[in-house]
Amino acid sequence: MGSSSPLTRRSREPHSLASVFIVFLCFVLCFAYSSNAQSSPVFACDVAGNPSLAAYGFCNTVLKIENRVADLVGRLTLQEKIGFLVSKANGVTRLGIPTYEWWSEALHGVSYVGPGTHFSGQVPGATSFPQVILTAASFNVSLFHAIGKVVSTEARAMYNVGLAGLTYWSPNVNIFRDPRWGRGQETPGEDPLLSSKYASGYVKGLQETDDGADANRLKVAACCKHYTAYDVDNWKGVERYNFNAVVTQQDMDDTYQPPFKSCVIDGNVASVMCSYNQVNGKPTCADPDLLSGVIRGEWKLNGYIVSDCDSVDVLYKNQHYTKTPAEAAAISINAGLDLNCGSFLGQHTEDAVKAGLVNVSAIDNAISNNFVTLMRLGFFDGDPKRQIYGGLGPKDVCTPANQELAAEAARQGIVLLKNTGCLPLSPVAIKSLAVIGPNANVTKTMIGNYEGTPCKYTTPLQGLAGTVSTTYLPGCSNVACAVADVDAATKLAAAADATVLVIGADQSIEAESRDRVDLNLPGKQQELVTQVAKAAKGPVFLVIMSGGGFDITFAKNDAKIAGILWVGYPGEAGGIAIADVIFGRYNPSGRLPMTWYPQSYVEKVPMTNMNMRPDTSNGYPGRSYRFYTGETVYAFGDGLSYTKCSHSLVKAPRLLSLRLEENHVCRSTECQSLDAIGPHCENAVSGGGGGPAFEVQVKVINDGDREGIHTVFLFTTPPAVHGSPRKHLLGFEKIRLGKKEEAVVTFKVEICKDLSVVDEVGKRKIALGKHLLHVGDLKHSLSIRI
Repeated sequence: MGSSSPLTRRSREPHSLASVFIVFLCFVLCFAYSSNAQSSPVFACDVAGNPSLAAYGFCNTVLKIENRVADLVGRLTLQEKIGFLVSKANGVTRLGIPTYEWWSEALHGVSYVGPGTHFSGQVPGATSFPQVILTAASFNVSLFHAIGKVVSTEARAMYNVGLAGLTYWSPNVNIFRDPRWGRGQETPGEDPLLSSKYASGYVKGLQETDDGADANRLKVAACCKHYTAYDVDNWKGVERYNFNAVVTQQDMDDTYQPPFKSCVIDGNVASVMCSYNQVNGKPTCADPDLLSGVIRGEWKLNGYIVSDCDSVDVLYKNQHYTKTPAEAAAISINAGLDLNCGSFLGQHTEDAVKAGLVNVSAIDNAISNNFVTLMRLGFFDGDPKRQIYGGLGPKDVCTPANQELAAEAARQGIVLLKNTGCLPLSPVAIKSLAVIGPNANVTKTMIGNYEGTPCKYTTPLQGLAGTVSTTYLPGCSNVACAVADVDAATKLAAAADATVLVIGADQSIEAESRDRVDLNLPGKQQELVTQVAKAAKGPVFLVIMSGGGFDITFAKNDAKIAGILWVGYPGEAGGIAIADVIFGRYNPSGRLPMTWYPQSYVEKVPMTNMNMRPDTSNGYPGRSYRFYTGETVYAFGDGLSYTKCSHSLVKAPRLLSLRLEENHVCRSTECQSLDAIGPHCENAVSGGGGGPAFEVQVKVINDGDREGIHTVFLFTTPPAVHGSPRKHLLGFEKIRLGKKEEAVVTFKVEICKDLSVVDEVGKRKIALGKHLLHVGDLKHSLSIRI
């Protein structure tokens, strides 16, 4: 046919309008349905809606959790059981159990990474705290706990309106072993003690119920990851999926394992995630010694073990560890894996059962661990709105108090690395401030990875401009800084009373699946900094936004650069915190949680060498402040304040005697060390009195003329036996002191725990002889003898 007649065209118009109306009506109805769907949390045992469910034992809240779980498992078919081995757990309609998505994230705030969490018009954002590496720099355990508590409250509030789950695969407690690691930003740093304190503190904040009435109940379920010796993502073609971490037993027990041990034992974490990599030739998710043996056997995990996403698929396809998918499924479940992030176990476990590779009892055990966790969360207790957190909702997310805590966390973490005396700036004396650099006016960069939508942003530029008149220039189009606008930047600095350069990295430089190959500032950032410093009329201050450290020796030694601050990725309120520190409204107290190495270090040390201890035979310098023997740009624990504190020793023993049994071998043989277990650990005496622990008391005086927060570190240098650390952190306390105020800080030191070292085969030993305690410049000798 040719063109339509006028009649035909007219007859189509009403039809078109009807179509539009129908589409519009569908949109309205779908939106209403979607909004309604988002207004209700997912939960099982809706006895009010379906009274027949009351007959099921697993819905009976009076019964013990283990009895409820046994009842539930006994009602499931094999196919239904297998459906509960994967992260998107299949619902069982006949039993009133809905589909549940296990994967949510809350590394430093409720995150949109993972399909279990969403933001909407109801809850458009959540409080975005600093990336973990900066929070760790606060060395404030109560802050770690407080952040966890806020995050779990916001998570529960979002769960109540159908926007979030109850199981969060956070925190990342891997040791930040190598400065090139793209995920170091997610961790609490390089020190096992700090990482352990962070891990247990944040986990308790997330998990513990507000009333604390029942230790077995969970507010949300945390997960410590990535177990274990995981810290290579993608370096010069070496990928995490096929990397075999060759680790000595000494380094495992001394460095890599302590944060996970603390998570489970001290934090009572509900989950541990096994990693992609192999450790000494075995995939971690298929290693029964690491999973059933250590996590569940030695540490007594009360919860579930989950794979990193598609780890079981990876050990089959990438690592070729098994010949068939069924074998991969079986070897993982038999090793102690309970839950697979992904769908691999859902697809291949039935074949493994049919082939006789795995018993149904092992599957029962795995899903029982998963169900126990959901029971502890109240998922099987009916409508959450009738439970302890039922009153939480959108009003409890992004509250002013929560946002202020995000700002305070950033303030406490910011590290002042250099100050020639020009900081803090006077907002009265400074009439014009030049703000230059690719990170000066960023938003998303400030929150790092595993992020959520923040409540709002305050950029560095906005924070500084809120105090004094500013002029602004990015200087580079991005942090890669292929081209630097040096001419315009130098003109700006030459006309201003002071200049702040905000530089560093972002997720294009360091990220998951992206390790660095050097420690230099990206692109032409160094040229930009040097030329601006040369041309500036007033003092120049460098603000470095990054997860890992850089070799900024040039800036450290440049007399024209009056101050250097490291601000990590400071979270949604980063600009407020930066301005507060620069203008003296907050006295900086952060300390570096990792060593900053020179570029020469990475030129001679392959990232794949997992050894912590130096090797003089090949010039390997070791890793972290505990073992590294070379030069540093800045050291672990470095950080300045606007005031000065001095330390003096009030109390510490000079001699510790260990009483041995009559037949102990060291009574007749000269020993360098003793096992850190046994009767002598129960009968140790300090100077003729006391028990197996002693106190170190240190008087701290604020000698300055302004209030400050001061971190007191207690380090020890043990005798040089068993490859012991050169220096080791025993404890830290953060105290607030007014000007000229003094306080006494007390450390409790347990001899067999704190003064022991790990020997070559992974056993804890008490080194006999002289131990040197350090607090600041203060040193105290302490001898242990038998």
